Amino acid sequence: MLHLLQLTGTFYCVPELSAPWGIAVPDLDRQLVLIAVTEGACLVEFEDGKDLPLSAGQLVLLPHGRPVDIRDKPGSSLTPLFNIPATRHSPQFETMVHGGGGAVTRMTCGVLKVDHAAADRLVSLLPRAIFLDSYEPRAGAWVKTTLTYLAEEARNPRPGGETVLTRLTDILVVQAIRGWLENADNLATGWLAALRDPKIGRALQAFHQSPETGWTVAGLASAAGMSRSAFAARFKSLTGEGTMEYVSHWRMQLARADLRQGELSLAEIAARAGYESEAAFSRAFKKLTGRTPGSVRRG
Repeated sequence: MLHLLQLTGTFYCVPELSAPWGIAVPDLDRQLVLIAVTEGACLVEFEDGKDLPLSAGQLVLLPHGRPVDIRDKPGSSLTPLFNIPATRHSPQFETMVHGGGGAVTRMTCGVLKVDHAAADRLVSLLPRAIFLDSYEPRAGAWVKTTLTYLAEEARNPRPGGETVLTRLTDILVVQAIRGWLENADNLATGWLAALRDPKIGRALQAFHQSPETGWTVAGLASAAGMSRSAFAARFKSLTGEGTMEYVSHWRMQLARADLRQGELSLAEIAARAGYESEAAFSRAFKKLTGRTPGSVRRG
């Protein structure tokens, strides 16, 4: 699933903020927002009034792009994010200097979206916020090193710095999600539990990597190393769906994404969904989604 994330960075920013300061981050339409503090500290305040303090070496991933306020301390006045002057270095990257001239906080921020049905489903199941402390053993030494490197790059920009900052930000997003998946303790059932199951997860991996293959319950059971009956029962107990029901719905999710992108012909989309003809695909698509492929493509 992490391999299928296909992160696309829509906006990266390296702010230098001097106390007192406050930034009102608006709703970013279900995009993933990463805030990594490389120097100083800040307070992230959520819509329900709860807050999360962050200091250098810590980061938070906000998977759903909901509005948050970020301040140096409680009570500091807020400025809407897009009202703060910034220096645009490229269509996707900018630096920002803002605040009252006091103690400095530096951070690296990224706003990213996912372009795959699998990733979209994964992100929808993530919590409101994922916190990662580079000093915790489970984070891995490289996270601390990465944040240190980001801090140095922000203080002393060098040629190619934009590429370094944006790529490392993408990696930190994946690491935050991976850390949560590895440590979440409430995944006894459901789609994520199925992905983590040693046998069912192996079959799902095989299917997701090649959804156009003519999969059957027996074929997926073989990929899992299980008997057909045991696999079917285990699959349904975890996901709540029958095996071929899951296969059909998943293929249509992929097809819907392809139709909206508008880059492939209907015949190509049908083949990618495992259908030999446009007509068979169109009938199945309408049966499962209630819409024709053409209406989805037209928006």
